[in-house]
Amino acid sequence: MTPLKMLSADDKLAEIRRLYFSTTKQTIREDLAKALDLLKSMHTEEERERATVFMEGLAQMRADWARQGNRKQKKSR
Repeated sequence: MTPLKMLSADDKLAEIRRLYFSTTKQTIREDLAKALDLLKSMHTEEERERATVFMEGLAQMRADWARQGNRKQKKSR
């Protein structure tokens, strides 16, 4: 069994950033959940503020893709 590596604040931010740039319509729920877990594990307000732009972007993507899905369902009725 390999020991778990504790992530630094910079590592957590880098992972949130990676999730932001690599998320897709199919993975947004899981990616946003991972990003939220990372955000919650940050110790200071300054660390969390640095991640704000990526978190807001992920939330906006989720909303946009959900809206697109709702439009498609209404058209097919």
